[in-house]
Amino acid sequence: MEQRKKIDIVSLNFEELRAAVAAMGEPKFRADQIYQWLHVRGASDFSEMTNISKALREKLNDNFVIFSCAIEKKLVSCYDDTVKYLFRLADGEFVETVVMKYKYGWSICVSCQVGCKMRCAFCASTLGGCVRNLRVSEILGQVYAAGRDLGVRISHIVMMGMGEPLDNYDNAVKFISMVSDAHGLHISARNISLSTCGIVPKIYELADLKSGITLSVSLHAPNDEIRSRIMPVNKRWNMEALLAAVRRYIAETGRRVSFEYTMIRGVNDAPAHARELAARLRGMLCHVNLIPVNTVRETGLQATHAPEVQKFKAALERGGINVTVRRTLGADINASCGQLRKSAKQTDANES
Repeated sequence: MEQRKKIDIVSLNFEELRAAVAAMGEPKFRADQIYQWLHVRGASDFSEMTNISKALREKLNDNFVIFSCAIEKKLVSCYDDTVKYLFRLADGEFVETVVMKYKYGWSICVSCQVGCKMRCAFCASTLGGCVRNLRVSEILGQVYAAGRDLGVRISHIVMMGMGEPLDNYDNAVKFISMVSDAHGLHISARNISLSTCGIVPKIYELADLKSGITLSVSLHAPNDEIRSRIMPVNKRWNMEALLAAVRRYIAETGRRVSFEYTMIRGVNDAPAHARELAARLRGMLCHVNLIPVNTVRETGLQATHAPEVQKFKAALERGGINVTVRRTLGADINASCGQLRKSAKQTDANES
């Protein structure tokens, strides 16, 4: 007889879990207890739910599965409190997650896909392509596993790890709804940032939601010629289409948009590029974040030298643009997003 597929219980929001528990003939307060165990205490096994009867725990185990993230590797910076995790998922795939300590609290950078299909020239996450989207439970699981391991409360979330969140739109949006829900971790939507390389139709959908999150756009170029060369997504939705969508997002939400700009030596870092970028963005409610490119052996791209980054920053400021240079955290464990996963997959292949 074919075995019935178990339900991914962590991906159920509060109302969905209540309905599922009611269908089992259990009272509402049991669903409240279960939700607390899953989304506040970060339980990874039903046996941990000690205020629930053994019979109900067995019933849950028969009908549901908890997809959690297991720590495969953990790197702790010697310079600051930054921690980088390589998590193993239930199917043996890997994702990377980074936790950073700031004055305002603990921030986590989560992945939304195993790998990435966007093929940006400077990114290590895309080197092995995209294997699959992450479930809601697997995005949540990164937050829960890291918070539990470190014994801290995560207060800020950046969806800027492996993968393109808007290419996994439904799960990304449900993740935001659940992690900001008062029944769960209740992280303010204003403390959540979602980064996209520019999937224009989904930016419009996100604008219509008016969720209150911060939108970060990976721009990385002042014009279509350079952007199409380093970001293939630009060949489908060019800068004019992208910036129109961003303007709509600002108009609908009233939220300032952040533009991420990776500084690549000899590619996009000339003073003329800064002036061109300033002209494009002038008048928008936005902020530019300059990021010296990570060293990835396979790309051959090099970071702009610090003095040139400062000159680029000054040129943008003269053009009326609000701009900062991203502060480097965990420099000794950087390894570039995607590199830990790549190494782990190579190890698995060598051992098999």
